[in-house]
Order: sequence, then structure tokens, then C-alpha cells
Amino acid sequence: MTDVTSAKTVRRAHHWRRDVTELAALFTAVAVADAIANLIGHQPDGPYLLIASAVALAVTAAFHTWWARRHSHAPPPTGFDLALGDDSAAPSHRAAAAALVTTPTAAGPAPSPEDTVLWRMRTTVRDIPGSLAALCIALARHRVDILTLQTHPLAEGTVDEFLLRAPAPLQAQQLSRAISAAGGGSTWIERADTHDLVDAPTRILGLATRTALDAAELPLALRQLLGRCTIHSLPAVSITGRATGETAPVEGVLEETVMRLRDPSGGAITVERPYLPFTPTEFARARALVELDARLGPRVPRSEQVLTLPEGNEITVRRADRSDLEAARAMHDRCSEQTLRLRYHGPVRDADRYLDHLLSPRFGRTLAVQTASGRLVALGHLLWDGDETEVALLVEDDWQRRGIGSELLGRLVTLAIEAGCESVYAVTQASNTGMVAAMRSLSLPLDYQIEEGTLVITARLDATPVRSLPPYEQAGR
Repeated sequence: MTDVTSAKTVRRAHHWRRDVTELAALFTAVAVADAIANLIGHQPDGPYLLIASAVALAVTAAFHTWWARRHSHAPPPTGFDLALGDDSAAPSHRAAAAALVTTPTAAGPAPSPEDTVLWRMRTTVRDIPGSLAALCIALARHRVDILTLQTHPLAEGTVDEFLLRAPAPLQAQQLSRAISAAGGGSTWIERADTHDLVDAPTRILGLATRTALDAAELPLALRQLLGRCTIHSLPAVSITGRATGETAPVEGVLEETVMRLRDPSGGAITVERPYLPFTPTEFARARALVELDARLGPRVPRSEQVLTLPEGNEITVRRADRSDLEAARAMHDRCSEQTLRLRYHGPVRDADRYLDHLLSPRFGRTLAVQTASGRLVALGHLLWDGDETEVALLVEDDWQRRGIGSELLGRLVTLAIEAGCESVYAVTQASNTGMVAAMRSLSLPLDYQIEEGTLVITARLDATPVRSLPPYEQAGR
């Protein structure tokens, strides 16, 4: 509103100066004309010369008027005219319409940043002129500011994805009803945070960087790229060695709320989002991430850290993968049946079959502990289980009760926080006091569920005060 008032003041000042200038020019012209008339009027041909001069001036004025009207520049359209124009044109016109109609005027001044919240909203509109403008006007009435806008053309209609800054008292239900009344359908709304303020190309490049550094990041990158969804990595070969038949074409398959992508390590990656169909743009981005993973091949960060146990022995904690398979099997051979039974909850003879799956970066992250001599004595797993995340520990008998389990568990939880997980759970037996003590040492809110002797302990990570940064962001800072 201040900008409009200032513009009106400038125009009034400009008009006042122009009027004074034109009046001074008029008086000057009259004085010059009077002097010429007195000089020429007393000569024999004076009247004819005055008539010819008047005709020439009239013709010149008419030509000037015609020329000015033909070559003058039309004023730019107002925000209202642009908002009601053809929003099926270029994307820049759609963005311009959104920027103009969401300026809070009649609804009052815009709320301060302290009184607002961020929302991510996606809705489907008919691909006709004025559909986007109707949405923007509805948002403006509720003093909602559009920060970013992406459009995804479909065979029928267009999906518009917004990042909104809305007044804090405005509820999601109110916003959804307003969008529905304005012509939006299949509307999906969720709270956003400051990380969503990053523009889409920058965010996608960041996800690609994470995937390039660590193969275990691919499922997490897909989840952050596509929002709330369930991701399953289905292996081509089961734990028992049988072919599962799980595969997907090289180009992938998109079926509304389900996409299937070929896993470079074998099998298929299935992504499901029942509440919102995937767009062709999302499918292309997900496929590009999977293709990047395939080109880079197996990889895990090779950083390691040397720690000193309370008793004085030094251990090394590092990431592990399938290259540690033989060392992990040798550790199994040194573990007692009781230790293996507490870890795998099944027949001890099948324990080795799980290792190939557990050490695969496709299904999670694994931390290994080795002694100064290089012997592997403990493994900690952070496993992606659809929407949830599981933690599991195995410590060799001779190295138990030395704080290794708690150290591994704490590091696994840190990795889960960096990955954006809301919680982690551990499945063990009620008699496994070591695992229960390790979970309690996290100082996090815990939920316990006991069923037929099986204990499931869930730690809620959303209570952590500080969220760690991924390694590539830490390096950047």
C-alpha cells in the first residue's frame, strides 16, 4: 500500500511541473506571435503570410498528434488484469500473476515473520485460463504469501505446488477449504521448514551430492525428493538364496501413486505414496538419482575414528559394507549361540545368511568396530524399514560390557537424526538387559511394547534439540 501511495504522489508532482511548463510555453508563444503579427501585418502581403503560417501550424499539430498516438507505449497491465489473464501461458506469467494477487491489500497488512508458519501445498486445477488466478486470489484473502510456485502439467489438468507463508492462526483445514472453493482438487498440505526455502534446483543438487558420497543415501534422497512416501528395496535374491523375481524395466514404471525403479545392485526400488499421485517430473527426477547411483557403483565413506575404552584398549569405529563379509562371518563363529540368538531372534544356523543383506548399503548403514590388530568385534546396523528405522547391535562375547554397544548405538542414532528420521526402534528379548540399558542411555523418550517375550523399544528422535548436518553440509561450512 505504501508503494501505491508513493507512486500517486510522484505522478501528482510530475503533473504539476508539466502544467507550469506548458503555461510558460503558452505565454512565450503568444508574445512571439504578437511580435511577428505586428511586424508582418503592416506590410502589403502581411495578411496572406499570417493565414499561410496558421495553416502550416495546424497541419504540423495534427501530424504530431497522429504520430504520438501511433508510437506511444501502452501502460503495463494492473495486477488484477494480469491475474485474470491466461495462466496457461508461459510459467513466468503464472508466477507474475501469483506475485501480484497475493499482495495483502484489502485483507490488511502482511503479518510479521514471527506470526507466520510455512506450508507446502499441492493441488490440481483444470488447465484453463484463470484457474491459477482463482487460487492466488483465495490465498490473498487469507493473507497467505506465495514464496515459490512449481507447475507440473498432466494429461488432464495441472498440478501446482506452492511453498506458502501463512498467518499462524490459519489452520490447514481452512486453507484446504479455501483452495477447494477456488477450484483446486486433490489438495495436499503439510508443514514446511526453513530447509524448504531452498529453490528446487539447489535442493536436487544437494540430494545428488549426498547420493554420490554414500550409496546408503539413495533411499533417503528419494524420500526427501518426493515427500512423505514409503520406499522398499526389494532384492533380486532372498536371504535363502532363491530368486525373488523382483525387477523393473531400465526406464522404470510409473503407475499414479506407485513407481518402480531398477535397483543398480539388483532387484527393484518401489516407492509408494497413496495420498498423492506422482507427476512425470517427480518420476524423471527419481530416475535420474537412481541412474547416478548406478554409474557411481558401490561406495561408502571410508572415514574412521580411534577411541580409547575405559580399560585403556583402543578400538576403531568405521563404516562397513559387503567387503567386510568374511570378517563378519568370522566374528559370528566366535560368538556364542546365546549372543546370536539375542541378536537374530531365530535359528542360529541361519545367522550368516543375514549378513549379506545387513552389510548392503541399499538397506541401511552399518558401523563396524575393530581392534588394534584389525579383528572385527562388533557391528551396529541402522536399517531402513519402509517408513520406520531399526537399530540392531552385535558385540562379540569377549568384548561385551565394555561400553562398545552404547558407543555404537549413540552413533547410529546420530546417523538417524542426520537422515531426518523421526524415531528408531530396536527388537530384542525382554531378557536382553544389555540392549535395554543401551537404549536407556540415549536419554530420549522411549516407548516399550512386549508381545510373547519380544520387546520392541522405540526412541523418539523429534525430541532432540539440535539436528546434525549431513557430512557434505559440514564440509561446506
